[in-house]
Amino acid sequence: MKNLEKYLSLLDGKVDGLLLTSRYSRHYGAEFDIAEGIAIVTKRGCRYFTDSRYIESAENNIRGFEVLGVDRLNGYYKLLNEAIADFGVTKLGYEENYLTVAELMGFEKHLNAKLTPYNAHISGFRGVKEDWELERMRKAQEITDKAFAEVVTRIKPGMTELELQAELIYCMYKNGGTGLAFDPIVVSGPNTSLPHGVAGERVIQAGDFITMDFGASYMGYCSDMTRTVAVGYATEEMEKVYHTVLKAQQAAIAATKAGVPGKDIDAVARNIITEAGYGDCFGHGYGHSLGLEIHESPSPSASNTQPMPVGAVCSAEPGIYLPGKFGVRIEDVTILTEDGCEDITKSPKNLLIL
Repeated sequence: MKNLEKYLSLLDGKVDGLLLTSRYSRHYGAEFDIAEGIAIVTKRGCRYFTDSRYIESAENNIRGFEVLGVDRLNGYYKLLNEAIADFGVTKLGYEENYLTVAELMGFEKHLNAKLTPYNAHISGFRGVKEDWELERMRKAQEITDKAFAEVVTRIKPGMTELELQAELIYCMYKNGGTGLAFDPIVVSGPNTSLPHGVAGERVIQAGDFITMDFGASYMGYCSDMTRTVAVGYATEEMEKVYHTVLKAQQAAIAATKAGVPGKDIDAVARNIITEAGYGDCFGHGYGHSLGLEIHESPSPSASNTQPMPVGAVCSAEPGIYLPGKFGVRIEDVTILTEDGCEDITKSPKNLLIL
């Protein structure tokens, strides 16, 4: 089924139109990425509005929508109201998760249709990926793996975290990335105890752990991986923590399959880390779904009591963080199947000492 057809299936009377304002939903529905625009979906017609910077690209690549350009005389409100009138729309479902209060107030004031929050319905389809989406995600992860293999050959004492981050970004683009899935996390030494630390001027030294959490984007679809490596040597405590995290990740991946509630997958990794005496040092969830966005639903986390579906793409990223000392996180991306999962991250997970 085409993604646009999925959106059309939502028009069951509660709403008779969808207002797509986020880049992600417009990309999903049109199956092509345009940085700026708004789309309206109805059973009587679909229109995609964008400005002069993107109109030619939209006209050449978007199918299933009538593409119209906005300008100073024909703004979004005017063109949307024309579509509302032409298609007989009375109730528009909108993406409340992606609108500011000011944007919502503008739509409510100017559009000639009742607005209904509909984000859960609009974004719900993205939890299960089509085969062509999975191929893009495999490609994104392949690029990310290549970047890791290349960047580890460049790490040396004396370079800063920021210099290493720049090398990592360069390697992702060099190996075919069409964008970054998110701003990379590159931290070293005691900074690795910060799960979402920010690269700075700290100089990498022998005896450091370095944690790199990064992902390339390919044609709009994300990859995500984390590797923790040691520089020069690793202490006995560093090795113990590393291998505890690895054991937790491998056990949880083995337990990951469709039909299992997200919390049960999380529990496998969390129990191993707790039994090793580090339960208080693993504060975040075991994983999250990803796709057009780096964080999507459903997730294999302690808060998710629902069974995971076939075709979900989820990260597997347990971690242990010892404040002021060091931290370890290891992350792969998995595709859920009926009888298990496919780990599409191919980079080695043995403790690398550079």
